[in-house]
Amino acid sequence: MIVGLKKEKLIKTMFKLVFFYGILGLFLLTIIGCENDLETIRKITFKPNDPNERTRDLELIYTDSGYAQIQLHASLAETYYIPEKITKFKEGINVNFFTKKGIVSSNLTANYGELLQGNQTVVRDSVKLCNISQQQCMYTEELHWNQETQAMYTDKLVRVVSNDGVFYGDGIRTTQDFKKYEFLRPRGTINLK
Repeated sequence: MIVGLKKEKLIKTMFKLVFFYGILGLFLLTIIGCENDLETIRKITFKPNDPNERTRDLELIYTDSGYAQIQLHASLAETYYIPEKITKFKEGINVNFFTKKGIVSSNLTANYGELLQGNQTVVRDSVKLCNISQQQCMYTEELHWNQETQAMYTDKLVRVVSNDGVFYGDGIRTTQDFKKYEFLRPRGTINLK
């Protein structure tokens, strides 16, 4: 009887060990056998026209010495690295420019924008640049902005609305604060006071 109990206990113990090591072996085989080759995954999921980065509700604040200079908001920002780095704002862009005292001096909005290499930005489609304190706004279909020099320009048709009237021209040069501007080819009649 004692020999039978030992034999039965030995069989149960062996069964437990075989079961345990069997499960462990299957688990290890599963882990080792599941290798994801990144090149294969890339071939399956890669789409050549997809961006490298996609950001929703992008909010950027550029500062200088701790003071906000520029605040940029975009509902969608897509960055591409090939053939050159470019960030596209396909759902519009809204940019606030600040004075040295931290007050919003002007605002730029457009339905589309591109941030190019070399701190160049191009905005298109329903472009509006407003100087808040002077209550004047410029409307055009395309505007180029050099962030380093703060210069803005276009060769497209421009309309400027201010307290002094409505002015038209083909092309304009200004700065991001839109305090002063120069039409390249003014149109229409301007009444001088």
